[in-house]
Amino acid sequence: MSETVSPDTIAARQKVLFERLEALGIATETHAHAPVFTVEESRELRGDLPGAHCKSLFLKDKKGVLWLVVALEDRRIDLKALAGLIGAARLSFASPERLATHLGVVPGAVTPFALIHDDANAVRVVIDAGITIAERAHFHPLSNDATTAIAPADLLRFIAALGHEPAVVDLAAATAG
Repeated sequence: MSETVSPDTIAARQKVLFERLEALGIATETHAHAPVFTVEESRELRGDLPGAHCKSLFLKDKKGVLWLVVALEDRRIDLKALAGLIGAARLSFASPERLATHLGVVPGAVTPFALIHDDANAVRVVIDAGITIAERAHFHPLSNDATTAIAPADLLRFIAALGHEPAVVDLAAATAG
């Protein structure tokens, strides 16, 4: 997969995602917006959209284990501290090629919804405990030009339905500075 994906491909993948969520009885609300690539850009565009706003990091450890770490957007994650907290070898960001292969998305669109493409369950999932106490949490729906709100309990149910067992961890202990 290249760094760009056609709008038709993204739309088809989103259709599958939303059909799966609906089949599970999970309510979501999606807001379209201009593409965003940083937390700062997201903050500028969203206005007063209530709930936990999140970021997702696709990482690889020294042993080749892949990790999707979903955190509150304001967490400045220290990868060394995170590795110790989650029991990983030294962590680094995974390549765009690995991201495309395992989660079917491109950089800027990393999201827990992309686990729908991890048929081999090759990715370990870590969810920031701070997300689970929010009424709603916000994520990209496989592209960075929209934001989808979901109840955190429903997100966990969706991830479990995909065959993943996310670790819910207080990521405050892995925050830099």
